[in-house]
Amino acid sequence: MMVNDHGSGGNLQSVLFVCTGNIFRSVTAEYALKARLGPDASRVISSAGIDAKPQPMHAWVQARLREKGADLTTHIPRQLTRELVEGADLVIAMGRNHQLFVREQFGRDVPLFNQVCLGHDQPILDLHEVMPDWETDHERAAAYVCSVIDSIWAAAPALLSRIR
Repeated sequence: MMVNDHGSGGNLQSVLFVCTGNIFRSVTAEYALKARLGPDASRVISSAGIDAKPQPMHAWVQARLREKGADLTTHIPRQLTRELVEGADLVIAMGRNHQLFVREQFGRDVPLFNQVCLGHDQPILDLHEVMPDWETDHERAAAYVCSVIDSIWAAAPALLSRIR
């Protein structure tokens, strides 16, 4: 799988994760990678959403990320912009719709998170894509959210060899 590292020469200084609202998948990937890098301020690890709105992260997401040690106090959902895309050495999409959006809006082909980390050409689906009726089964919905966070958290270290 060829990953289009934007002029990085193999030593990435910045990684941008992209999802829909920047309150679940991309923010999980951002904090998972930051946790692995530690206080290395020379790298810019960030996230944004293709349809980000001022909205709170769901309590399930907040709780699971806090369990993993993420400090979410400064996170504000951020809209994806051309400046963010052009400023990142590597842009990673969580879903196919995010890949398509970045290609159509900004002319850049970007890989999926699972392609880069696991070698699988599979998107990470949002809760409503897996369970359209998620609000009627909170137990199953919370379990899915936690499983996605856990899988992203476990896969993120695969990016370290690309960054260091």
